[in-house]
Amino acid sequence: MHLIAGLDQPTSGEIVVDGLSLTTANDAALTDFRRRRLGLVFQFFNLLPTMNVRENVSLPLLLQGVPLAECDARADKLLQLVELTNRAQHFVHQLSGGEQQRTAIARALVHKPSLLIADEPTGNLDTVSAARVLDLLRQIADEQLATLILVTHSPEVAAAASRRIEMRDGKILRDLS
Repeated sequence: MHLIAGLDQPTSGEIVVDGLSLTTANDAALTDFRRRRLGLVFQFFNLLPTMNVRENVSLPLLLQGVPLAECDARADKLLQLVELTNRAQHFVHQLSGGEQQRTAIARALVHKPSLLIADEPTGNLDTVSAARVLDLLRQIADEQLATLILVTHSPEVAAAASRRIEMRDGKILRDLS
């Protein structure tokens, strides 16, 4: 996951994502790639506790210099998608685990990335919240809002994917498409 996100460099080979060689790109190009073309959904959400839900979702756009009115409009549209419109003014500590994960998904999509990587997106959730997050990720993939790469150790979560690649110790074991 870190290699595809351009966070780590491979010891050999080349990684090309969306036409950009992550292996040879300089820091500015990698930052631009992550800021504009990549959405990351972390297992532990990585939401900022001093910001409310709308502010957390808007943050990637604010970092790009997008006007506040447009940030709020795009954040509100995604909060509707993840069914959190009524929680927009709440802070992280006021949300359930499932609500925090859906906030993280909205934040990862707000800048309209071409690639969305979700790391164990159901790992910290109860069964009902996990099913809701999986349904949301399926909807994102089905509507082609972004190419979705889902990283999981869960056979149940993996079974929901249209293509599965099994890895162990950094090596591809098999393509289960």
